[in-house]
Amino acid sequence: MTYFRKVFRFAIPYKKFIFLNIFFNILYAFFSALSFLSLMPMLEVLFGDDKQKFSKPEFDSLSNFGNNLEEWLNYQVYLFSGDDPKKALIFVISTIVILFFFKNFFNYIAMYFITFLRNGILKDLRENVYKKIISLPIPFFSEKKKGDVISRITADVLEIQHSFLSVLELIVREPLTVFFTLIAMFLISFKLTLFVLFFIPISGFIISIIGKTLKNTSNIVQQEQSEILSITEETLHGLKIIKSFVSEFFFLSRFKKTNDKFYNFSNKLINRQNLASPLSEFLGISVIGVLLWYGGQLVLVDSELKPAAFLTYMGLAYGVLTPAKAISKASYSIKKGNAAAQRVIEILESKTSIKELKNPVKITHFENELSFHNISFKYEKEMILKNLSFKIKKGETIAIVGQSGSGKSTIANLIPRFYDTSSGEIKIDGINIKDLAKKDLRNLIGLVTQDSILFNDTISKNITLSNLNANHNQIKNASKVANADEFINKTIGKFDSNVGDGGEKLSGGQKQRISIARAVLKNPPIMILDEATSSLDSESEKLVQDALENLMKNRTSVIIAHRLSTIQKADLILVMNNGQIIEKGKHNELIELNGIYSKLIKLQSFN
Repeated sequence: MTYFRKVFRFAIPYKKFIFLNIFFNILYAFFSALSFLSLMPMLEVLFGDDKQKFSKPEFDSLSNFGNNLEEWLNYQVYLFSGDDPKKALIFVISTIVILFFFKNFFNYIAMYFITFLRNGILKDLRENVYKKIISLPIPFFSEKKKGDVISRITADVLEIQHSFLSVLELIVREPLTVFFTLIAMFLISFKLTLFVLFFIPISGFIISIIGKTLKNTSNIVQQEQSEILSITEETLHGLKIIKSFVSEFFFLSRFKKTNDKFYNFSNKLINRQNLASPLSEFLGISVIGVLLWYGGQLVLVDSELKPAAFLTYMGLAYGVLTPAKAISKASYSIKKGNAAAQRVIEILESKTSIKELKNPVKITHFENELSFHNISFKYEKEMILKNLSFKIKKGETIAIVGQSGSGKSTIANLIPRFYDTSSGEIKIDGINIKDLAKKDLRNLIGLVTQDSILFNDTISKNITLSNLNANHNQIKNASKVANADEFINKTIGKFDSNVGDGGEKLSGGQKQRISIARAVLKNPPIMILDEATSSLDSESEKLVQDALENLMKNRTSVIIAHRLSTIQKADLILVMNNGQIIEKGKHNELIELNGIYSKLIKLQSFN
């Protein structure tokens, strides 16, 4: 129930619908009990002595209240119809129809208002999960599988709708129905109702024993479902590799293993859940059987109840079974939904490792220098960077080279605070970047990565991602600077052409030039180019390199380079090895040094 309460806090904006639902459910439950009580005069009209004269009863004792209530109802029918049985029948039937009409009308109105509550909670929950996902730092997703995260915002939220939010319809309505029905039963026979209430806790205890096992099984089902999504997402992402290495059988076996586990645990979960309805009905009918035995004695032996009153009482008692079954199923649903809610709440309550000050320093321009002071960084226990220190003056271009795993891309990730340093400080104009708002910091930085990340939208929308208020002329000028206007104008829809999923409709060079156009449109003072040409062919590389040179004009640039031919004009080149700077200087200086950089140049020239 802990997670149920956490999910239910999203109901606060819709509290008016809660009150309206409760109000109309009270009316529904009240008329539900009245509609059963109206059967007493109906039975008397059909099976009683039609020559009997009814008089107004005296409610003299609680033990005889049921008979007195029956006589009072019969007396009301008698006042309306007199001795005419046909008239009495019409009156009784009309009363029953009207009461059942109001019962069902108020039931519909109550469900009408609860719909807004259910869907409102679901909408806000899904929105908050998505908002949390895009606000969480990059390290969070390094530890989580994408399929698991997708499962939480889709399958788990949907399970909450089916399990938790469907219960909202029952929380008020069914207990109120039981409450008013029990009042009606007490009015007919106090002694008989006490006898019934003795057996209800026993039934509830038996049902609760089975319900306790549901949460753990449901949690396993949710985990296996997220594993299925993870495998599917990985398969789609790497389909070319799977086919080229003929690895279909390996991935199919992996999927089948998870799918079989999901199948087995789902069967256990659903079968236990399905047990709720027949078990509660059997226990209920057992109570009815005991009730028939004891109530029959009150009618036939002790004459404390009249037959019509007893039959009505039995109808009320059986009528309690339906809401009781619903409450039983609801308890099963809550236990099942609790596992899904736990996974969703885990996302919502995840703590971000990238902290931000409550009152950060305001910054809108880059004026002097970007500096690293004794920077160290580690992933868990593995040290990636060790005591790095260097400075970049405004307008300078610095290149960082080295073997794979030397820590080049880590430097690029630290500047916009995708990760935080383990020790040391990164400063912009003398201000520690941890003292700045993340939004202000990232507004100063443009990023072009090796993987050209495009979204399934138009070319125009992908470019304007960096500046949503840009006009068409600005978009065209940015595409010209990025050498992208030529191929864009050759497409059928030009800037309105859809790039496909991940930019699949474009070549690698075309995707990269759109990424550069996006960075140009942002017009940031600091540019980070993380191996932006490493995956391109020679012709595309030339076009992209020209675009990058246009992009870097009058900007402070940090270039993470694999192809050393692209960085020879840099103001400073840092050579990395095992997280440390082992050489630094300009291109010619490093060649004359005849060290690691010189060897790398010779190797690439030879290749």
